[in-house]
Amino acid sequence: MTDWWDDVELWLATIPFALQFTLVMAVLLPLCLGLAWLIDRAVDYTSARFGSRHEPPIDAE
Repeated sequence: MTDWWDDVELWLATIPFALQFTLVMAVLLPLCLGLAWLIDRAVDYTSARFGSRHEPPIDAE
């Protein structure tokens, strides 16, 4: 497994920067977006479960 990873790392280090950037963004961007969506859902669920139930509207006077 480590030999395979070393080969991939060496290949990635030897390709041109523009291609490196494209490959990294193609992998990291969907992962980061998915993680952000998951965190957003977890925070929404947690705040709905433990938040105040009878809160007046913000613009009510």
